[in-house]
Amino acid sequence: MRTRMYPFGRLVFGLLCYGLMAAPGFSRQSDSAMQPDSAVFPAPVFYELIRQNHPLVKQADLFGEEARQVLVQARGAFDPKLTSFYDRKEFGNQLYYERWQSKLAVPLWPGGIDLNISYDRNTGTYLNPEEKVPASGLSGVGISVPVGQGLLMDTRRNAVRQARLVQNLAEADRLKLINKTLFDAAKTYWEWFLAHQQQRLLTEGHELAERRFRALRERALLGDAAIIDTTEALITVQDRLVQRQQAEVEEQNARLRVSSFLWNADGQPVELPKSAIPQELALVTLSEATLQSLLDRAAQQHPDLLKLDVKTRQLSLEERFRRAMLQPQIVLNASMLSRTPTADVSYDWTSYYSLRPQNHKIGVDFVFPLFLRKERGKLREVQVKNRQVGLERQHAGRLITNTVQSAYNQLQTLAQQAAIQEQTIRNQQLLLRAEQQKFELGESSLFLVNARESKLIDLRVKGEELKTKYQKAVAELYFVAGTSEQAGS
Repeated sequence: MRTRMYPFGRLVFGLLCYGLMAAPGFSRQSDSAMQPDSAVFPAPVFYELIRQNHPLVKQADLFGEEARQVLVQARGAFDPKLTSFYDRKEFGNQLYYERWQSKLAVPLWPGGIDLNISYDRNTGTYLNPEEKVPASGLSGVGISVPVGQGLLMDTRRNAVRQARLVQNLAEADRLKLINKTLFDAAKTYWEWFLAHQQQRLLTEGHELAERRFRALRERALLGDAAIIDTTEALITVQDRLVQRQQAEVEEQNARLRVSSFLWNADGQPVELPKSAIPQELALVTLSEATLQSLLDRAAQQHPDLLKLDVKTRQLSLEERFRRAMLQPQIVLNASMLSRTPTADVSYDWTSYYSLRPQNHKIGVDFVFPLFLRKERGKLREVQVKNRQVGLERQHAGRLITNTVQSAYNQLQTLAQQAAIQEQTIRNQQLLLRAEQQKFELGESSLFLVNARESKLIDLRVKGEELKTKYQKAVAELYFVAGTSEQAGS
């Protein structure tokens, strides 16, 4: 068998330019000049294609962008806000009033302070005396400072900090979806491997039975074998043909399931070429050190635990905010006032109506619920949720550890079973050769030879099933540990 491997680094470019069969990472194989070439489709190439082009992986990548937009929205609470109010009344050819009031509010992060710049221009006969301003208008520069509730934490800052944590939550969701997609792909790939191996073994068994039938028929025609032996040989050929046909259908369906994971860079589905075959499988035993590394990684970076950690931090921020809401609402407002200068006259700082301490406007807003039942109830609710998430985190951590350990135990058992199966296959081959020698000497029957041979085929198929279970168990081990590194290795 001749094998030629292409450089894996040119994988994506080759797929885009030449299609799946031209993808680097495939290898051409040919058993003989009479057989068409076949292309080995390695599992790492399969996983890399999924990482690059699969719609679910691309969807997972959008989680981060969605979280960033949530943060942008939260930061919008600190955008400067311009408001303007205009009101005019004229009746009986007389101007009652004309009011134009404008304000620019600039929120500042520290202390929940707002910087305010205002301009009022009011005229009219029946204007409220307190709204009278100079003819050019009244300008003001001031601040609004919370000295109680909102000084250390307010709604705006809490929303921004919560939105920042949403990005961590989105990253955990992204990892979880990618891991699940690659895990499903790994199971599908190794099911295809098993279907291909079953088809190959049953095809070999059918061809072997067919050759034996033809040889017996020739011997029977010459009188060297009993006619009844040809009937038994024909029954074996027919039985194995049915098995072969069923195996071929199962392999075709397995190939379709593999194709469902294949997409190109343009988002178009790609079909697995008919000549593509799965890679050969070599069992690699995982050590205790690998298990411990996976346990440590799961404890720190498992997506489910990361999500619970983010929820804990979100609830801690919410608890801090709810504690701040227990304080009385006291807001100090102070502005320095000045007559607005006209366009053709420079500003006179010495004027009686310029910006100076005696030209000001101050105010105090005070609100305090006497029983604080709403605020205290909300705080207690957040505390209870925080406790619930903490207990869930403990349970999830223990469950993940046990699941990883259980998957590793299953892996070790499958490795032992696969090794025992290989020994059984070798022993059955010895029995088959011995039975064939006895048959050639006339000391055995065709029935026994066929029985030994069928048993060998069944044992070889079971051996491939154990290999497939082992490889799927490896993928499951890394999946329950919260990582897809093995699937992409």
